[in-house]
Amino acid sequence: VQAILNQLEPTPAFVVNHLSDVLAWTEGYDRLARPLGILDGDAPNLIWFTFTDERSRAAYPDWGDIADEQVANLHAQLLTPGDDARAFAGRLTRTAGAEFSVRWARGAVTSRRTGVNALAHPDVGLLRLMFETLELPDADRQRLVVYLPADLASAAGLDRLAGRQSGALRSVGTG
Repeated sequence: VQAILNQLEPTPAFVVNHLSDVLAWTEGYDRLARPLGILDGDAPNLIWFTFTDERSRAAYPDWGDIADEQVANLHAQLLTPGDDARAFAGRLTRTAGAEFSVRWARGAVTSRRTGVNALAHPDVGLLRLMFETLELPDADRQRLVVYLPADLASAAGLDRLAGRQSGALRSVGTG
């Protein structure tokens, strides 16, 4: 999987496990996520960042949609009654409170494997990023997520983050 990530450079891409622990990532993702605080700490976790870090609301202009998506992803990973995803959800309920617990209590919502999310980056402004999620065949239920620019302005922003001349990453159509 690391060899695949290496070949994806400079594209922002990362691997998460069933609890959304960020296990590995490209330099492109590091340039995108680190200034937002997503990769802070020894064990970065996307759900934990979304619900417990106040910076997430500035990073995600559509925070409510991202929060719903994160909870749907966690629900989708529940396999057995004793699954550690339930214990993780319990810790989040105690830490994040109603913002998480109300969403969790709603039950399973269809998680998205592809779509477009907005990200407000402090250095390059608003980015619209298409994402594609690929399930990896492994016992830890890992997923590879790849971001591509959804429009020309986002492509230019990612190019600036990478220190490249504009046009190196091409936007992809959403139609």
